[in-house]
Amino acid sequence: MALEWVVLGYAAGAEAIMLLLLTIPGLEPIRKGLISVTHGLLKPFFSIVPFCLFLLMDIYWKYETRPTCESDSCSPSEHLRHQKSIMKSQRNAVLIAAALIFYWLLYSVTALVVRLDQLNKRLDKLKARSD
Repeated sequence: MALEWVVLGYAAGAEAIMLLLLTIPGLEPIRKGLISVTHGLLKPFFSIVPFCLFLLMDIYWKYETRPTCESDSCSPSEHLRHQKSIMKSQRNAVLIAAALIFYWLLYSVTALVVRLDQLNKRLDKLKARSD
């Protein structure tokens, strides 16, 4: 199961980098290429959503089937293993939330940048027509 979390981490990282590159001011010369690449990657990155739901169900299943560790019934090593399992589940849930939020932000920012580009082109046409 570790490979799924690595893939999700890389996907969230790629989303964050693309989002950062789209929002940094001063990159106007390469922004058109960034927009086309990002717009082209939005559909493949949408597979993150069902993948995250699958991983969320996996976390829930592990939570429900995890043996309970009562204070008197388990050894210190079992208690430590139980606590590590809880920490891993929480870390993975944060990773899922980050991947979904980054996808939503990337989708929204890309749509806004495309719309802004269209409005700028329309404004240039109107200025050229009025001159």
